[in-house]
Amino acid sequence: IAFTQTLVRFASLRGAEHAIQDFVFRAYRDRGLAMDRFDMDQAAIERHPGGGQFSPEHSKAPIVVGIHRPREEKGRSLILQAHVDVVPEGPHSMWTHPPFEPVIDGDWLYGRGGGDMKAGHAANIFVLDALARIGFKPAATVYVQSVVEEESTGNGALMTHLRGYKADAVLIPEPEDEKLVRANAGVIWFQVEVQGQPAHVRVMGSGANAIDAAYRIVGDLRKLEAEWNAEKGAHPHFENEEHPINLNIGKISGGDWASSVPSWCRLDCRISIYPGTRAEDAANVIRQRIAAFARSDPGLANSPPKVTFNGFTAEGYVLEPGSEAEAVLGRAHAAATGKPLQSFMTGAYLDTRVYALYDRVPALCYGPTSHNIHAFDERVSLSSVKRVTTAMALFVAE
Repeated sequence: IAFTQTLVRFASLRGAEHAIQDFVFRAYRDRGLAMDRFDMDQAAIERHPGGGQFSPEHSKAPIVVGIHRPREEKGRSLILQAHVDVVPEGPHSMWTHPPFEPVIDGDWLYGRGGGDMKAGHAANIFVLDALARIGFKPAATVYVQSVVEEESTGNGALMTHLRGYKADAVLIPEPEDEKLVRANAGVIWFQVEVQGQPAHVRVMGSGANAIDAAYRIVGDLRKLEAEWNAEKGAHPHFENEEHPINLNIGKISGGDWASSVPSWCRLDCRISIYPGTRAEDAANVIRQRIAAFARSDPGLANSPPKVTFNGFTAEGYVLEPGSEAEAVLGRAHAAATGKPLQSFMTGAYLDTRVYALYDRVPALCYGPTSHNIHAFDERVSLSSVKRVTTAMALFVAE
């Protein structure tokens, strides 16, 4: 718990993860793991179909891998992975406790990133500590990976894949309410830039309001969102979800002066896609949809919006049941919790997609109960952390 609190104290926002990665490097090294620390290879990532788009905001922090190598390779190898990057915390006045000052209140540990996913990051380390304390060491190679860019491109996990790290199975303890992710939506980020015609508000009709035009584009994108949701019956594990495909208008900026018709507006958007849908194909649909709407809109026909894909270009996956790794996790979970392991679909991005899609190995996403991730008063249940860490240790051992 104290180690998790230390991780939360690092304000490891995108691009500011160097200090926490140095701390993680020392924690791995002090435990006798063989160490590797490396940077992103932008050219290699951009050549890969699963690479997220680079931007000036892309993190330059390193990736850290600690490696346990047995004297003799007898068992099955494993990747334990977690990310250290966190999303912005928003106004501190809206938090009960300061976001980077971890506070324990009853069963809950509060703090930005405590649930997503520094408790899981600590668990990856402490499952090996727990086994070592009772005299056990894994009989196969275990890679303990600490990555960045999980919240914006997924390029950190992809870089470990490109670096050559591969194992018989992967476990990533994201905050999944003690359940196993069975299906995972893909994610695309894109930006829409709208140009208008400035004018004084006294002759507003002579101008073209870029913010109003952006609203109209959002309206048409909502129709696209509804059309994709209407297709859910054709996608196993998504058919019973009320709203599996979510379009989020995450950021909007525009205009220069309250009494001037705004000449510019910029939208930052995120939309999910079904497993089996190529991210490139979905991006083309979005691009064509906005272009077609612009041609039909009097305010946009002569000034089409610019669409840029600027982050995630990640496809979803389905974890097919029946793998031995899943069976082992199921037994471990039952032993630790007294309950059978349940699975579910999530519409969030997960780094497990890298290993499911490109390594074709069992990629298990399973972790503790958390509340308000990406929101105010993010918190993780400590009793759940203990149950999940116990299950993970049993999983590693078997």
